[in-house]
Amino acid sequence: MTEGPWLSVVGVGEDGLDVLPPAVRALVDGAEHIFGGERHLAMLPDGHSAKTTVWRSPLSRTVADIRALQGRPVCVLATGDPMSFGIGVTLAREFGIDGMTVIPAPGAFSLAASRLGWPLEQTARVTIHGRPLELLALQFHPGARILILSEDGGSPARVAALLQQHGYGASAMTVFEHLNGAAETILTGEAGGWTVDKCRDLNTIAVECVAGADTNVLARVPGLPDDAFLHDGQLTKREVRAATLAALRPLPGAQLWDVGCGNGSVAIEWMRAGGAAIGIEPKVERRDRAARNALALGVPGLRLIDGGAPQALGDLPAPDAVFVGGGSSDPAVLETCWAALKPGGRLVANAVTMESETRLAGFHAAHGGEMVRIAVSRLDAVGPYHGWRPMMPVTQLSVTKPKTNRI
Repeated sequence: MTEGPWLSVVGVGEDGLDVLPPAVRALVDGAEHIFGGERHLAMLPDGHSAKTTVWRSPLSRTVADIRALQGRPVCVLATGDPMSFGIGVTLAREFGIDGMTVIPAPGAFSLAASRLGWPLEQTARVTIHGRPLELLALQFHPGARILILSEDGGSPARVAALLQQHGYGASAMTVFEHLNGAAETILTGEAGGWTVDKCRDLNTIAVECVAGADTNVLARVPGLPDDAFLHDGQLTKREVRAATLAALRPLPGAQLWDVGCGNGSVAIEWMRAGGAAIGIEPKVERRDRAARNALALGVPGLRLIDGGAPQALGDLPAPDAVFVGGGSSDPAVLETCWAALKPGGRLVANAVTMESETRLAGFHAAHGGEMVRIAVSRLDAVGPYHGWRPMMPVTQLSVTKPKTNRI
């Protein structure tokens, strides 16, 4: 049995094992068991003493295999930097870094940036390997530089089609096949004129976004135009939505409950700001529109729950923030959300009817916070002239849960 780190995760490039420093090569040569992809294991010299295992699907089966060997000298061969969308992230989460040694090699992002002369800190880096292609849409804006880890040889053609769909057909694309290896090849072209249906499976895509003259360019800050969403009229309007997101205070990775999410506008804008969201909505047609909106706006990870509040809230992960856009007329909804909310979390609720406003006032009396009334008028045609057409005023409650056990 080994003492200290027992699991080595070694990044390998297309140039193979021979370029590894001696101390790193010793981790490979001294392992009793080596895990990796077929391409990685084929790099081992004939007669290597270690037992080898190819990744199994689902990955959890291989993680269980590694766990069964815990304490023995185990090596995992990975592509490039194991901590950049790689297996090292999963293994560190499963086993803890104290028992691991992680040795990165130059990854695809670094290698591609070096070929292009792009500063990595100014470049979006995304993987579509095992993830929805639609994630890329969040990164599209004029002048954006994006590096993408592909799923397979068909990924470049799918990326080109998505760029065209969003009005970025003039974007420059560069596809690197087998970066830093003897078989490295570079393909270039515009997304709108991309003709290569199938590249080699090991490829990395670089995109420099160019918007068309009619492209609907969407900002990342809250307050997208109402027509950016499919909706049935039941939509938190742009001005109120921007104020609502400001009150919710999105943070990267923070979990939102959007209770009565309707067509998903608040949850989607929360996710575009970097958070995670669960939408609770009993109407199937609205959940369908919310899902379509999430795909179109680059946040396919929106989780949608079929059900009404408070009944549907019981088994959900505790939220960092809650938005109640529908259902505040039921007194149990606000109290259930408040009880589930993490200490220090934010609850924001909007009301347009007198009955719902009364519920918010009662909650405010019990728990404090702020109440504001948002009144918006939009310029509209009045015959041959123009005038201000008022929208229904919205009463908004926002309150932060104390960082104590008091609820």
